[in-house]
Amino acid sequence: MTINQSGWRPTAPEKGEPIAATFTGNKALMLEEALIFEIGATDTTGVEVAAPVTVASRLGGLDRAAPIGLPGLSEPETVRHYTRLSRQNYAIDLGLFPLGSCTMKHNPRLNEKMARLPGFADVHPLQPTDTVQGALEVIHQLSHWLVTLTGMQSVAMSPKAGAHGELCGILAIKAALEARNEGHRKVILVPESAHGTNPATAAFAGFTVEDIPATADGRVDTAALTARLGPDVAGVMITNPNTCGLFERDLKAISDAVHAAGGYVYCDGANFNAIVGRVRPGDLGVDAMHINLHKTFSTPHGGGGPGSGPVVFSAALTPFAPLPFVDKQGDQFVLVEEETAEDHHAQSFGRMVAFHGQMGMFTRALTYILSHGADGLRQVAEDAVLNANYVLRSLEGALDAPFAGSGPCMHEAIFSDANLAEGFSTLDVAKGLIDEGFHPMTVYFPLVVHGAMLVEPTETESKAALDQFIGALRSVAERAKAGDQTLKTAPHFAPRSRLDETQAARKPVLVWKDKVAAE
Repeated sequence: MTINQSGWRPTAPEKGEPIAATFTGNKALMLEEALIFEIGATDTTGVEVAAPVTVASRLGGLDRAAPIGLPGLSEPETVRHYTRLSRQNYAIDLGLFPLGSCTMKHNPRLNEKMARLPGFADVHPLQPTDTVQGALEVIHQLSHWLVTLTGMQSVAMSPKAGAHGELCGILAIKAALEARNEGHRKVILVPESAHGTNPATAAFAGFTVEDIPATADGRVDTAALTARLGPDVAGVMITNPNTCGLFERDLKAISDAVHAAGGYVYCDGANFNAIVGRVRPGDLGVDAMHINLHKTFSTPHGGGGPGSGPVVFSAALTPFAPLPFVDKQGDQFVLVEEETAEDHHAQSFGRMVAFHGQMGMFTRALTYILSHGADGLRQVAEDAVLNANYVLRSLEGALDAPFAGSGPCMHEAIFSDANLAEGFSTLDVAKGLIDEGFHPMTVYFPLVVHGAMLVEPTETESKAALDQFIGALRSVAERAKAGDQTLKTAPHFAPRSRLDETQAARKPVLVWKDKVAAE
């Protein structure tokens, strides 16, 4: 270490010489932060509250028997604690998310501005419908565009997320089969290239799941699927574009075969952003498909906001769709909550949720659609595919790409760990990317690719952002191919180093214990 007029500064250390740790544990602006229980004490409080008046308990013997044990902090301490924690998290406002399958993409601020308008932000699901006509019109208009863009007949807006939407579609299929007195159809066929939630959803709904293999080029083995069709098959759950990042070119033929055999076709629409404005799933024979509003229509995802997974239905399944739905009757928008013989949900299987979906997400999604227009939405798909192919071809030679010979990819590029040095894996590449300032890509999925690395740049990333990510991933890949042992202990610059993930999963520490008190 040397000292100069500015104070202490570390010199470039000699080989093997460690840089001294700081007194605080902080690394410049990356501030170390203890657990909130370690900062405050349970016998203090950040505010002064008068002692409550003693009254008779009405809790029926369920009164708290011991102190709640929450630490007392001042307001500055509390704000600093959560702000410091937030800075240790990755976010779409910080950089590119290369995750495949359920990618987070930019959430336009225009969407947020519209969703925060009092008429939308303050609406309550129990308000009389004549006081929320604007909100109902938003739901109705968004429904119209989702149906138009997919070429379907109706849409259920209430499902709260993609997997919830899958369940909605499968329950509609189940109701349709029972209405035909074909409840004996208990088998759902799920290709290997489908999303992992598909078989779980079918099993949850009471069906038996059978796998359909993928071909060498990463698509559904159509011959194997059609050969399995029979009187016990309820339908097929297929993801298109699939999780290998490829368009299922035989979907229309598959749909025709399934329909001829008496089954239904469920399409996982999580990857709709790759084909929106260019392909209508209804034209391919799809009977039900959920749409992830966060993926295709830019609403927040994960910790950024509640989910929303509307489900579009064909004419065959529309009578069985769930309630409620918004209908325009004269000049009024009405929330239809009971099935009748006259409406087009006459045999509805019931409700998915207590109310009717996520108003904030509907407002954001409709804003996105209207601000893009028909030509803009078509460009969304074109740019998503262009960006993914740019990533795929730019990394040729750096990482193995098992389906590079299958033609252009769609929304995502898939790589494997096949050409890394012995002893190095996908996990090492992912951890190395953290040191480069990126959230890792999806790893070890889909299962049809050993050591899979799934990268989806989305349509909202610029060429400059992609070039930086490609350079970082190429650099880490070259280190893994050269046997750079420092990758085995990466990340080195993150707030937390690599943990034993197996032990963390098997023996998670979920409860904080005061070490002093324990001693």
